[in-house]
Amino acid sequence: MLARLFRGGTREIFDFPGGIHPPEHKSESNTTPILPGPLPSQLILPLNMHIGAPARPLVQVGDKVLKGQHLAEGNGAVSAPVHAPTSGTVVAIGPRPIQHPSGMDAPCLVLEPDGEDRWGDRAPLDDPFALSPGELLERIAEAGIVGLGGAGFPTSVKVALGDHQRVRELIVNGVECEPFITADDRLMRERAADIVQGIQVLQYLLNPERTLLGIEDNKPEAAAALRAAAVGADIDVRVVPTKYPSGGEKQLIQLLTGKEVGSGGLPIQVGVVCQNVGTAYALKRALFDGEPLISRITTVTGDAVARPGNYEILLGTPVAELLQHAGVDKTRLQRLVLGGPMMGFTLHNPAIPLVKTSNCLIAASTDLLPEPEPEQACIRCGACADACPASLLPQQLYWYAKNDDLERAQQQNLMDCIECGACAYVCPSHIPLVQYYRYAKGEIRIQAAERAKADRARERFEARQARVEKEQAEKEARRRARQQANRAPAAAGDNAAALKQASLDASKAYKAAVKAAKEAENRGDPDLTRYQAEVEKRKTAADQAKAAVRDAGKAAPPSTDTYPKAEADLKKQVADASAAYKNALREAKAALAEEREDAATLQSRAETLKAEADRLKAALRDARAGQPASAPTAAPDPVEALKKAVAEASSAYKAAVKATKEAEQNEADDAALLRAEADRLKAKADELKQQLRDAKAAAPATPKAAPSPAAAAAPTTTEPAGAGGQASASDEEAAKQQKRLNALKTAYKMAHKQYKEAHSALDRARRDGAVDLAAMEARVEKLKSKADHTRDALDALMDETKASLLAHTGKDLKTLKLDAARAETALRDKSDELKRLRDTADEDTLKRLTSELGTLEHDAHLARRALKQALEEHGLTEE
Repeated sequence: MLARLFRGGTREIFDFPGGIHPPEHKSESNTTPILPGPLPSQLILPLNMHIGAPARPLVQVGDKVLKGQHLAEGNGAVSAPVHAPTSGTVVAIGPRPIQHPSGMDAPCLVLEPDGEDRWGDRAPLDDPFALSPGELLERIAEAGIVGLGGAGFPTSVKVALGDHQRVRELIVNGVECEPFITADDRLMRERAADIVQGIQVLQYLLNPERTLLGIEDNKPEAAAALRAAAVGADIDVRVVPTKYPSGGEKQLIQLLTGKEVGSGGLPIQVGVVCQNVGTAYALKRALFDGEPLISRITTVTGDAVARPGNYEILLGTPVAELLQHAGVDKTRLQRLVLGGPMMGFTLHNPAIPLVKTSNCLIAASTDLLPEPEPEQACIRCGACADACPASLLPQQLYWYAKNDDLERAQQQNLMDCIECGACAYVCPSHIPLVQYYRYAKGEIRIQAAERAKADRARERFEARQARVEKEQAEKEARRRARQQANRAPAAAGDNAAALKQASLDASKAYKAAVKAAKEAENRGDPDLTRYQAEVEKRKTAADQAKAAVRDAGKAAPPSTDTYPKAEADLKKQVADASAAYKNALREAKAALAEEREDAATLQSRAETLKAEADRLKAALRDARAGQPASAPTAAPDPVEALKKAVAEASSAYKAAVKATKEAEQNEADDAALLRAEADRLKAKADELKQQLRDAKAAAPATPKAAPSPAAAAAPTTTEPAGAGGQASASDEEAAKQQKRLNALKTAYKMAHKQYKEAHSALDRARRDGAVDLAAMEARVEKLKSKADHTRDALDALMDETKASLLAHTGKDLKTLKLDAARAETALRDKSDELKRLRDTADEDTLKRLTSELGTLEHDAHLARRALKQALEEHGLTEE
């Protein structure tokens, strides 16, 4: 049963199971104000300073950047950008050791400060609450803000909730329960008003029923400062008992609300969102001050530094330079820990950088942090189970992890372990339990990734098998159809001959009956009537037989000599065209190998002959299937002619580019002329491509298939007069916008490529010791200026297009995408819930879930349609 502690009147504080009370060691660093950190000689900025995909670099080596400038952009839904902590020059992009227990390398940007600390453009908001939540989320994402109290999950993703999710409690974590760490303590004391402003932004985004701010009772000054700053702000500051790990997300939720997050669950499933006070402070600086996340407060403590305290450091500061700034005594430094003593890890390389999640650095002697005792056998005392705040069985998990019994470890909820280290702290056998758990978790993740990879491979194989079987079935069906078509003329001929013979036999019988009737009449036979009836009967049969012969003649296929003759002609034409294509291809390859001037022309001729051979082959296939071949004298198609011209121009351009590269590498005198010729050919190819696009747009539209009965029965809305013209004008404007965007993108890619090639050539010349580099350097600068100008034009057009989109729809592109993603997520969650409860829930529940699923499907469809329509109307169709 939960023990309830009462503080501050009627405000309840609950308890969580387990927990420990290690020595705090906070007074060493929390008695002095926050101090500025050093300006290091180099800043090392990892591209993965957060949970999710690494950022994508936007700069190159040699680029000069300003403080706050984008250096890398987020790459995917769960990612975060990287900004320049100060002004300077990018001197390297490549692997460097990062903040990981293994000391692994990861891609990093290396920035050399210029000492000027010049800011780039900033856009502070006078009133962030005047923006929509979607616009604020975009600002937060662009500022690179992540959770500063945990694993660094992007804040814009965490607070972007679906429409079906409701937040009852917003919990702001100011507990900071781990020993030695006082960064949040000093931040709350000195900048409480800024934190409150950041919390108000979170309240605006999440709209919670109440906001709770938890602080441990060993921080009375911070609690007092926040209470004073939160007057009238609808923030309930609650003091909780000091116990480790009360700062854990699930533990703090249980302390403040009494709610328990289930195994494998998330706080939002119980209506709670947690954020750190450092994250709230970063939100304030990003929105009210226009400053992205480029620095953070980090505690430097331990008995091996002369000036322990809290420093506001630039992200990317190497550990060694921060230690030097704090007065490290290398003779006493025996152990260096990044993070706290419970959840941190020992550093062996002080060159690694401090990042967004680096909250503490402990420089200690062996007296303060002795080396761990040797591991001994487990005595099954159960102390670890008593200390576990997640109510797990650490002893059982230890045995399963040690024996690689990962399935049983998962059954014992291994993934719910928060790795707080309480079990290892109380273990009398000094077993490093957390290390075993981390190993087992890593193996489980690796196995899950391998299973997912195998599943994808199996799905691809099954899809290929199905495709092959379908193609074989279609091929067999075509073969049988050809056989049936070949048999039809012979069967028709046999049937016609039989009908003719039957007609002749009927005519003979009729004539014989007429002759017999005449003889009977001449004889005066009294039975003449019978003979006359027989004549009429035979006449009717003969007429029917003649009619059958006529009908068969009308339905008979053309002469059987026509198709074999046409097929033979087509076979000969295919053979001649194929031979001509092969000869032309050999000549083109030889010309390319010999670098002859007519290589491009020969290559174009070979492509033309190949197209003709393919056309004849298609005609031959049609003839064999019993279909008439296409008339060879048909009027020429302007689209096909333009396609041919585009192919020839592109081939000529490629050959010119190849010749230009070789001339530049050999430093030939005519390199500039060749480059100019390549540019001319590129312009010609682009012009022909534009003509081809216009010709396609002007070509008659393919007749649309008849609508399905369901579509025909669907209600329609009568459009007002002129709506079609408006839609046509809108489509034409979107097409023009798309053409302009594509043209600028192509121009930028070419300019950037030319710049990179010229820069590489300059680097090679420098390595080779060339002396006269002025011309090459001038060309590099010219090409860089050209690429920058093109990029600026592209950015301006994109901004104009996005502004138009916002004016027409009331939402920006990212908000529309976010709405569509939220709708898809809600639909997927509801579908999973329905699948999970299908066999256990009652009929009413299933009906309700099915109805909700239908509503969500409709919402997702509307969101997708709105996004697609906005993209198409503004020429932003994604290729």
